[in-house]
Amino acid sequence: MTTGVHGPTRAAIDEKTLRPDRWWLPPLTTFVVFSAFVVYATVRAFMGSDYYASPYLSPFYSPCLGDCVEGASDFGQPFRAWPLSAALLILIFPLGFRMTCYYYRKAYYRAFWLSPPACAVAEPKTTYTGETRFPLLLQNVHRYFWYAAVLVGLVLSFDVVLAFRNEDHEWGHMGLGTLLMLVNVVLIWLYTLSCHSCRHTVGGRLRHFSKHPVRYKLWTWVSRLNQDHGRYAWYSLFSVALVDLYIFLIANGTIEDVRFF
Repeated sequence: MTTGVHGPTRAAIDEKTLRPDRWWLPPLTTFVVFSAFVVYATVRAFMGSDYYASPYLSPFYSPCLGDCVEGASDFGQPFRAWPLSAALLILIFPLGFRMTCYYYRKAYYRAFWLSPPACAVAEPKTTYTGETRFPLLLQNVHRYFWYAAVLVGLVLSFDVVLAFRNEDHEWGHMGLGTLLMLVNVVLIWLYTLSCHSCRHTVGGRLRHFSKHPVRYKLWTWVSRLNQDHGRYAWYSLFSVALVDLYIFLIANGTIEDVRFF
């Protein structure tokens, strides 16, 4: 029996959609922007250089656990013998969190797989199995990547604290890099804490909210943040790339850090 968009319960129309608006614009924008970020992040991850400009450490390389430049490693270098870029040791965790994110699934399912490209627009596939088979079955590990994302957020917060030092590691410094890193970590936390997995963790398994007032309060806060989860996802995507680019330009000598004090 034919299933999917050609199933017997679907409307028998020849047109792909009856929508008169530019429905293709959002998925196209997502495709272009997300592809640009993936290309940029991939290039920067494999470069293995220009990621540290004291006291700033790129979020792509934090924590730096491989063979890092002097001053970049605050947690030791247990993987010093790692032959590739140090970024490849830790990027799997924030990348895995974003790639399995409920919002990002919707974004790249529509933009890259056209499944479907937009509401009320037929997709090219004739069958639908959801996330019950490999490889999409792996999307279910998202909640575990969330735990890793919390640890990454804590490390990035620590980096912001260190960014209030100068090149000689003396406290009392603040530059544009410090401000950018601070804004980035705020957006990272908003994205992480507004996650559906966070909402489930703090209150998803409770049967009686009245018996757990603290967790219920946390659940209501996360629920409010969850309404803008997609917005935080994009904002934090731009901010992490901007911070890395700024540190890259300082590290290779293209620009100098703007100092406030």
